[in-house]
Amino acid sequence: MTDLDNQTSYWDAVATTKRFTHPLHAPWTATVRRDAAILDYGCGYGRTMADLAELGFTDLTGVDSSAGMIGAARTQHPTMRFEVVDAPPALPFADASFDLAVLFAVLTCIPGDTAQRRLIDELGRTLKPGGLLYVSDLLLGDDARSRERYDRFAAAHGAYGVFETSDGAVCRHHRAEHFATLLDAFEVQDSRRIGVATMNGNAAAGIQVLVRKLAAG
Repeated sequence: MTDLDNQTSYWDAVATTKRFTHPLHAPWTATVRRDAAILDYGCGYGRTMADLAELGFTDLTGVDSSAGMIGAARTQHPTMRFEVVDAPPALPFADASFDLAVLFAVLTCIPGDTAQRRLIDELGRTLKPGGLLYVSDLLLGDDARSRERYDRFAAAHGAYGVFETSDGAVCRHHRAEHFATLLDAFEVQDSRRIGVATMNGNAAAGIQVLVRKLAAG
């Protein structure tokens, strides 16, 4: 796998077998209009889109670089709007198109700092001034299994926290401070720590961050 920031072939292969569990924290969406334009980047098979629909949101767009995932999403949620996009993205949306973007367990699938920054910048471009970005991702684990994996793969991938899964993905867990740096162009609204199961069913520590795009001027 030569481009670790574009692992589309892996996600196509596992599109019908993985389950994602990052929870949508409803209080963070309480002040968002139900007709707000919402983008779910890395929507997978549409689980978070369905959660947003259950909360009453009606203008939902899910995008993913994996055609396999989008196929699963369209099968499970045939009335919802899903699109395949390139990875790394140049999103096919105009500037200031969305009121809210959600990014759930996506950065863990993008090991490189440069590619992560490019994605965050692109999401910022598509957000309206004052729009919200809701990030949920994985923190470094401090258990023996996690530490052993981080140590084993650090030299090969050039960063502590990047590791290879047994089924062929390259993933990344992050220090909490990483998100403050990555999201430094936004205004932090709230953050919280969560416990979450990984896509392979292992217990992990997670973080959720809600940030706002600053109004122009």
